[in-house]
Amino acid sequence: QVQLVESGGGLVQPGGSLRLSCAASGSIFSINTMGWYRQAPGKQRELVANIISDGATNYADSVKGRFTISRDNAKNTAYLQMNSLKPEDTAVYYCNAVLRRRRSDYAGNYWGRGTQVTVSS
Repeated sequence: QVQLVESGGGLVQPGGSLRLSCAASGSIFSINTMGWYRQAPGKQRELVANIISDGATNYADSVKGRFTISRDNAKNTAYLQMNSLKPEDTAVYYCNAVLRRRRSDYAGNYWGRGTQVTVSS
């Protein structure tokens, strides 16, 4: 069984900061990619950022320069540092991982249940 658990969401004023965490647990051989997606009311889910096993990162244009993704491989945990938050960042943020449970398996896609981020004055 594999589980992804997000934490760190909440209410923050425009210009403020939050740090999200995603901890993966269970039967895991290796994690190829960890990432964060978000979904706002009335919109489709979109990629915010991801980080590959070698440390390479990708960001949505809307968050470049404001958000930073990182990972701790020893803890199977990913982080998203969010600075200079804007009202349009309000959404449910979901953790995603592409991982193998065994050496002989193909990589599978796993999701957390999400954490709410609200940016409002």
